[in-house]
Amino acid sequence: MAAIPPKNLLIVGGGIQGASVAYWTSKISPATKITVVEANDRVAPHASGKGGGFLARSWGDGSITETLHHASFDLHEQLAKEWGLKSYRRLPVLSVGAGSRTFNKKGSFHPAWLDGAGGRVDVMGDSSDTAQVHPREFTEMAISQSGATVRLNSKVIGVETVPEEGGGRKVTGVKIEGGELLECDAMVVAMGPWGPFAETWFPTINVPMEGIKSTSVVWPSREATKSEGVALFCGEDDRYGTHIEVYPRPDGTIYCCGVGGSDYIGSDDLKEGRFLTSGCDPNPQRVTAATQALHQISSTYTNLVPDVTQACMRPCPSDALPIMGGVPGFKNAFINCGHNCWGILWAPAAGKSMAELITKGEASTCDISGFDVRRFGVNEEETRGGRGRKRGSASVGEQW
Repeated sequence: MAAIPPKNLLIVGGGIQGASVAYWTSKISPATKITVVEANDRVAPHASGKGGGFLARSWGDGSITETLHHASFDLHEQLAKEWGLKSYRRLPVLSVGAGSRTFNKKGSFHPAWLDGAGGRVDVMGDSSDTAQVHPREFTEMAISQSGATVRLNSKVIGVETVPEEGGGRKVTGVKIEGGELLECDAMVVAMGPWGPFAETWFPTINVPMEGIKSTSVVWPSREATKSEGVALFCGEDDRYGTHIEVYPRPDGTIYCCGVGGSDYIGSDDLKEGRFLTSGCDPNPQRVTAATQALHQISSTYTNLVPDVTQACMRPCPSDALPIMGGVPGFKNAFINCGHNCWGILWAPAAGKSMAELITKGEASTCDISGFDVRRFGVNEEETRGGRGRKRGSASVGEQW
């Protein structure tokens, strides 16, 4: 179905998903004025600035997300070259078992800095389909390249709608805390784990979401890890309660997550804005556990402590799949959230697919029909106003 590109597109959320929608919309419809509204004092304030940025092309093969994996992996490489991203590179991946035996270095991918103690070491990826990028660099560049107007410290508290001829409603603007109204003729909710806010604004939909709040750390730059970039997926280590993932970056720093002790934040708390602008702090006990786990496997870091300790949330819908598409009952409203632990990888193709849907009426880069919010039920009777029906608790899927 053909569509007329919007004149004024408003994107709620300044993370990597919103940034990608902005970028691709600007390429498809240069005449569209784009505004990105972010509640915090910078873009990429949460997982889009604090995530590891691991990319894997084939790790979704055989699943409904396979095309997102493939298209996005290729787009990441294309955009990294076009934009000159310093943090992007291909890198091999090893699995490292937990244990106390001194590593027997063998194989072309075993880095010199992996010289401590552990278990079996196996190759998971040879860099032919694995890579990395710093999500903050990608997000900031995507927004810059889009030419979008960015409104920081601007929390959206409501949506203005009017009846649409023939039924349903259409969005005419969003209300900002403090009373300001920003007019638009199309809007996208790209708020990550705070996607449940959309239930309040659009009572036709249900957005079952849980935020998984996890600690991560960044270690100071070392020449050894700068020259030998190999990602590690370590097995569960009962001594520290960790299953660390280790990502050396091109600048020599090491990003480490999988440190255990994650907190699960429910939809009701997310809808109230918990951790949206403050309070998402790291767990000191998990920082200690991460330090011990890395010291165990690498003498390069034995006498070092992390430069950065942080926490962020990944958005997990109840079925572990992203929520992408139009909002039923609202002609010009869209949602793009809940991309779980693959949100950084999927951003280019998800954003491009959403931009196609918004400007052309149909996504062509990826088939996103399986990610429609309607799969969680549509509150048809609520299109006249009021709030959507209540949901019971739903289990979270973290699998990848």
